[in-house]
Amino acid sequence: MYRTKIKAFAEVDSFSAEKQFEDNLKKHIEGESKEYILGVDEDEYKEYLLSEFSVEPIEIYKESERIDKPIVKKEKYRDRSYRGYEYEKEVYYFTVHYKFSGSPVLFKIQPSSWTMTTYEISINEHKNEVTLSFKIYEQDAQKFRNEKAEIYKSAFTNLGNVNVFANQWNSKAVGLISRIFKQTKDKFLKENDFFSAINISTNSETESIFTVPSIKKAIIPQPKVDKGKEFSSAPTMHKKMYSDILKVIYDAGKSMEKKPALYKGKDEEGLRDQFLFILETRYESITATGETFNKKGKTDIILKYSEDNSNVFVAELKFWKGANEFNKAINQLFDRYLTWRDSKVALIFFVTNKDFTKIIETADEESEQHEYFVSRNGKNGESSLSYKFRLPNDKDKEVFMELMMFHFDEK
Repeated sequence: MYRTKIKAFAEVDSFSAEKQFEDNLKKHIEGESKEYILGVDEDEYKEYLLSEFSVEPIEIYKESERIDKPIVKKEKYRDRSYRGYEYEKEVYYFTVHYKFSGSPVLFKIQPSSWTMTTYEISINEHKNEVTLSFKIYEQDAQKFRNEKAEIYKSAFTNLGNVNVFANQWNSKAVGLISRIFKQTKDKFLKENDFFSAINISTNSETESIFTVPSIKKAIIPQPKVDKGKEFSSAPTMHKKMYSDILKVIYDAGKSMEKKPALYKGKDEEGLRDQFLFILETRYESITATGETFNKKGKTDIILKYSEDNSNVFVAELKFWKGANEFNKAINQLFDRYLTWRDSKVALIFFVTNKDFTKIIETADEESEQHEYFVSRNGKNGESSLSYKFRLPNDKDKEVFMELMMFHFDEK
């Protein structure tokens, strides 16, 4: 049984404790890899850090009191009332247990406002139990109650003061987390060898290719990076570029909806080439290809990082042929085409049906019911829906999937 004996609220001063808390927080953040710091969702990570490094004020549950059967020993006793006469006497040793909630480390801290009293206690962190021991020399119930009350008071007089310290630290930790995280992230962002691999620049010549005004949309949150698993040294797409690719495709599709001559009589391959033409001229250090082998089949669109030929984006294009074929398309993409390194994908559907709104609703419902579905991730337009899915054989590997649907109703 793990139990620690300490002097209650008298082991380490609050200044030293706070300094240790701050050092541990800083060490933790600075100990993360740069891939993790640059890839993790900042708000999620800060929330985790606050949970990990804040302390919970202590509450003792006096009503949970449990008293062990006393241990009886014979000890030498000096009677001060009768010339210091010494003799053996039975002594009753009692152990009293109380349940508590809060952070056990607070029992060790001497707050800046401190009443000069303490008592030795034992902490069982596994059971969230604090224990006090004392002895009496007579079989006297009143003396037992008085002694128990006295040691309880000595042990926990400073409980309120240490809880004030806890709340002050928690408030301070919010600002510390933001400051240390920013310093660490800024340092990593200056390291060009990694930054250049993920923050691929845009060809300015294609910035204004569409006359349709840009609609400001919700920012897609960066996925949380699981330690040792989610991130790798292989380049991945910066969320700014992913958002830009989705906008380019969506704006192109909407523009084509207004110009039937661009889609009439074309099959999936012909429509794919329209999107490829724009994508392959828009990004530096990126190659856009169609009908490219990936894993077990050929995907319609793949964007590759030219330095090492690794994938940064995968898309499939289909004509809408009902809910059953829609689910087959998801299965085809996830079961046959995606590897563990693929984390940003899109399914693009061309809808020839008249009831376009109903088709969007059906596709949305089918997406949510799919076995690989994890969560919704907002919308980038009326017919551009964002989700998080998972890989078939790895439930912890999240994939950002964009469902785009375009209404090509003239044949």
